[in-house]
Amino acid sequence: MNTPNHEAKFQIIPFAISLLITLGIGIVASLFTRPEIAGWYANLKKPSFTPPKWLFPVAWTILYIMIATAAYLVWRLRDNSAAFKTTVVIYSLQLLLNFSWSIVFFGMHHILAALIIILLLLVLIILNINWFGRFSQTAALLLLPYLLWVGFASLLNLSIYIFNK
Repeated sequence: MNTPNHEAKFQIIPFAISLLITLGIGIVASLFTRPEIAGWYANLKKPSFTPPKWLFPVAWTILYIMIATAAYLVWRLRDNSAAFKTTVVIYSLQLLLNFSWSIVFFGMHHILAALIIILLLLVLIILNINWFGRFSQTAALLLLPYLLWVGFASLLNLSIYIFNK
């Protein structure tokens, strides 16, 4: 693995690509989410700790920017090692699970399947933090709010599943 290069200049194009990937996932996922908020989701029984609707897009936008920044920081330290290749696979898999949760929960209305996906996502976020940390501690730390939010979202998903069986 490369050692951190503290003199490396910020590269706008790779950072913008990282942002486009993560924010793009959020935008496409919202196409499945938004139409269901006023109808299907509004009619579900939800726990008292359910956040207000406005908080979700705000939180996810901030989290996607943090995820993109973390990925960019790791990308800057990329090399041809097996560790970097493993990191890319884990990162890609967690993005795929993140994206698929919205489709399964909101698009398909499969609350239990979405719960399984989000629990797998939690595992992959933990792995992602671990592997990003091998390249950049800052990148790993940037993923901690994501882990906490998805942990909270998992509890919310579980509660919705229990209340609506």
